[in-house]
Amino acid sequence: MNENEKIREEILNTVNGLSDEQLNAHPEEGRWSIIQVLDHIYLMERAITKSIADKLKSDERVPAVDKPIQLTVNRDVKVEAPSYVVPSDSFQTLDEVKDKLAESRSAFVQLVDNADENDLEQKSFPHPLFKELSLKQWIPFVGFHEKRHLLQIEELKSKL
Repeated sequence: MNENEKIREEILNTVNGLSDEQLNAHPEEGRWSIIQVLDHIYLMERAITKSIADKLKSDERVPAVDKPIQLTVNRDVKVEAPSYVVPSDSFQTLDEVKDKLAESRSAFVQLVDNADENDLEQKSFPHPLFKELSLKQWIPFVGFHEKRHLLQIEELKSKL
């Protein structure tokens, strides 16, 4: 979880100082704006938190072998975001998105902190590429996912 916090801090530091207009700009046709990337991170963390919570409540146990989730940061492999984590096109301020990110992180941390370690290891749900991931692996996946998007934000920022 500490690594997840470091990456989130890096993301927020990277966007500090940019205006809301810059954050909502589309420097490349057909690509998300920086604010949309941040919104996607929020939507993804919220979805993962809900899925972990649902699995923790369930009696179903489906252990999963560890997957190479660190490959998530490889931006050469393009991944289509599932529809439920595609951000909206609406103008958003950095403050609005920071509030949403703080809310999703708080819920995620609270869930993880109160989860039984054995449940985290013995329960899983599928990832679009890695297939079954243990709940335990979903925790660092959040950080790798954000690191991937940190690189994307830096690319977009350089084109503003």
